[in-house]
Amino acid sequence: MSPDGLDPQVWPASTVVGPDGAVSVAGVDLRAVAAEHGTPVYVLDEDDFRARARTFRAAFTEAFAAIGTEVDVYYAGKAFLCTAVARWAVEEGLRIDTATGGELAVALRAGVPGPDIGLHGNNKSDAEIDRALEAGVGRVVIDSLPEVARVAEAVRRYRARHPEAMLRRAPVMVRVTTGVHAGGHEYISTAHEDQKFGLSVAGGQALAGLRAVLDHPELELLGVHSHIGSQILDPSGFEVAARTILDLRAELAAVTGHLVAEVDLGGGYGVAYLPGEVPLDPSRIAKDVARVVQDACADLHTPVPRISVEPGRAIVGPTTLTLYTVGTVKPVTVDAAGPDGTGSFTRTYVSVDGGMSDNLRPALYGAHYTAAVVSRRGSPGTVRARVVGKHCESGDILVHDVALPADVAAGDLLAVPVTGAYGRSMASNYNHVPRPPVVAVRAGGTRVIVRRETEDDLLALDVG
Repeated sequence: MSPDGLDPQVWPASTVVGPDGAVSVAGVDLRAVAAEHGTPVYVLDEDDFRARARTFRAAFTEAFAAIGTEVDVYYAGKAFLCTAVARWAVEEGLRIDTATGGELAVALRAGVPGPDIGLHGNNKSDAEIDRALEAGVGRVVIDSLPEVARVAEAVRRYRARHPEAMLRRAPVMVRVTTGVHAGGHEYISTAHEDQKFGLSVAGGQALAGLRAVLDHPELELLGVHSHIGSQILDPSGFEVAARTILDLRAELAAVTGHLVAEVDLGGGYGVAYLPGEVPLDPSRIAKDVARVVQDACADLHTPVPRISVEPGRAIVGPTTLTLYTVGTVKPVTVDAAGPDGTGSFTRTYVSVDGGMSDNLRPALYGAHYTAAVVSRRGSPGTVRARVVGKHCESGDILVHDVALPADVAAGDLLAVPVTGAYGRSMASNYNHVPRPPVVAVRAGGTRVIVRRETEDDLLALDVG
C-alpha cells in the first residue's frame, strides 16, 4: 500500500496523489480530464498498457527460449479492443486474438497484418469465416466438429472466387477442453466439460476433431488450443492443462503420424481488483508452465512445440480507471448485523452518473471493485459506502462495499480502478444511456481513442 492509501497493484502505474488529494494519471489531473471530456469516462494509461504488453512478451519469450522453443503472445481483444489499442499491441510485439467478425474488423481497420490475427468463436458465421480467409488470418480456431467441414467448404468458396490466389489450405487450430475448471466465476471458467466451448479431451471429441482436420486437404492443422478460464490466480490450473494437451498431441502423433507444431495455452491470468490482492506474476507463470512443458515432452519423447498464449485482462485491466461524478448521497439504515455486531448499521449509497451500462461485471458476475474520491482530500473520517449507478435496477451496483470520506458529496469525482478489461467491451445502452468515451493519457496529455456516444447516435438507429 502506498503512503497515500492507493494500492499500486490496483491503480494505473503512473497514478500520483497530489498535496491537495487530487489524483493524476500519466501527469494528467483527473479533474482536468473531467472538465475537458466529461464523465463518466474511461481513462487509459497508454504507457502502462505498453509496459504490460512488453512484460508478457519478454517473460514468455525468455522462459520458453530456455527450453529451446519460441512463443507468440496474442493480445486477447475481447478484453478491450479499439484501433489504437490494437496498434499499441502490435507495436510492442504482440499479435491480436479476435472472437467475432466485429473484433476482426477493428484489427483490420487498425492495419494489423492478417497473419498476425487469430479468429476464435464457438458459432462463427459463414461470413465471418469467409472474411477471415479473405484477410489471410494466421489461424482460425475451430470449436466444434461441424465447423471442420464448414471451414473446408469456405476454402473451396475462396478458391472459386479467387482462382488465381495462392491459398492452398486454411491454417487452423482445434480448441479442446481439458476438464480443468479455473477462474473467478462459473461463467468465466471455460475448460470444464459442461459448457459451450471446444471439444472434450476426456470424451474423445478432441482427438476426433484433430483427425477430421487432417482428413480435409483444404485445412492445415497448426496445433491444439486450450483456454481454461479467466481471472485465474493459481498457476496450477495452467500446468495441469498444459500436460493434458501435450498428452493429446502425443496421442494424435501415435495414431496418425502427425505431430502438431504448436500448442496454445490461452490466457486468463488474474489481476488485483481490491487492495491487498496479488496478481499473477507473468515471469512466474511463464517459468512454471515452461518447466511443465519441458518435463511433459521429455516424458512423452516428443519435441517441445512452439507455444502461444493470449493475455487480455492482465494487460489492459489495471491500466484503466472509470471516472464518475457523484450525484445523490443517501444514508440508509440497514436492519442487519453490522460490523460492530449490533442489529443495524448505516450504509451510505453514493450514486454516480454511470453504472451497469459502463461496467456490467458486478451485476453479471458479482465482481468486486474498490473506489476513491480523486478530486480532493476528504475528511479524516469515513463512511461505509456502496457505489451505485443511475439505472432503473436495484442490482445496479458498481462497488458493493468501500470506505469513502465521510464528507463525500455531490460534485465529487470518484474513480473505480481496474476497469480496462470488459468495462467498455461489455458496455450497453441500457435505459438509453450513451456509452462513455475512452481517453488515453500519456506524458501529460490526453487523446480520445473512442469518442463518447451521443443521443444522436442512439436515435440514428431508430428508423421509426
